[in-house]
Amino acid sequence: MRLLASSTHPDIDSLDGKTFIRKAARGIILDGENILILYTERYHDYSLPGGGVDEGESIEAGLIRELEEETGARHIEIVNEFGLYEEFRPWHKGEFNIVHMESYCFVCDIHPELGETKLEQHEIQNGMVPVWINIHEAIKHNEHTIANNPKKGLSIERETFLLKLIVEELLPA
Repeated sequence: MRLLASSTHPDIDSLDGKTFIRKAARGIILDGENILILYTERYHDYSLPGGGVDEGESIEAGLIRELEEETGARHIEIVNEFGLYEEFRPWHKGEFNIVHMESYCFVCDIHPELGETKLEQHEIQNGMVPVWINIHEAIKHNEHTIANNPKKGLSIERETFLLKLIVEELLPA
């Protein structure tokens, strides 16, 4: 899978520390200029649906599970690979001080009618909801949050980069 970008959090001085690798799968689901995306009230941002791949689970199986859980999507078809976005962030669990987050992104098709979500408790507490929104509006919203919200989440730069790349590469000119 092609590498889309690699970023290192500004609090990391060196990548020599003990590193935990976390694999995640993210789905790109378009309907014209509208995209199925997650809005999170706590961080006031939009992000691609998806999340961590469980141990022993393939990236594709993790993607389908996450899309079903977070959006209620059904009849999910992985159309093609979009790319990998990797990040190095501070990590404060166990003996690790760095997490190497690998986000594998795929273009998907789904049945147009969404079922019920099966959100985790922290996702519910953060006010996460799936929405269809014009991708240009989502980008504008995230850029406003980056510029004006000191409580923004760590993933908003990744998500905004991916949304802009989706516009550039997947939407008709």
